[in-house]
Amino acid sequence: MHASNLLCHEFVVAVSFVACIIGLGLLWNCPDTNNDDQQETEIILFRMSFTYWLVYCVAFGLEKMVFHNYEPLIMTLKITTALSYFLTFSCILSLPLHKFAVHRVEE
Repeated sequence: MHASNLLCHEFVVAVSFVACIIGLGLLWNCPDTNNDDQQETEIILFRMSFTYWLVYCVAFGLEKMVFHNYEPLIMTLKITTALSYFLTFSCILSLPLHKFAVHRVEE
């Protein structure tokens, strides 16, 4: 049962890796915001979220592919996956908080 859960997680990470690349491509090709600071900040937060998650996917994939007898590299990859996971979470959490803060200022 544990192996099937791991394969499912690896598949989700692989699919989200491709989705991040597509998302970053769409965000870099988006039209100019015409000096709208609110929209520019949201685009930057989206880019950061996709980029941090892309780093997570790469580090997770490398961790699974690297030989398990090289402990310093494995530990570095585990730290990288943890940091990028939390940075992704903080960017995603910042999006609605930013919208709420801008909405409060407008009132």
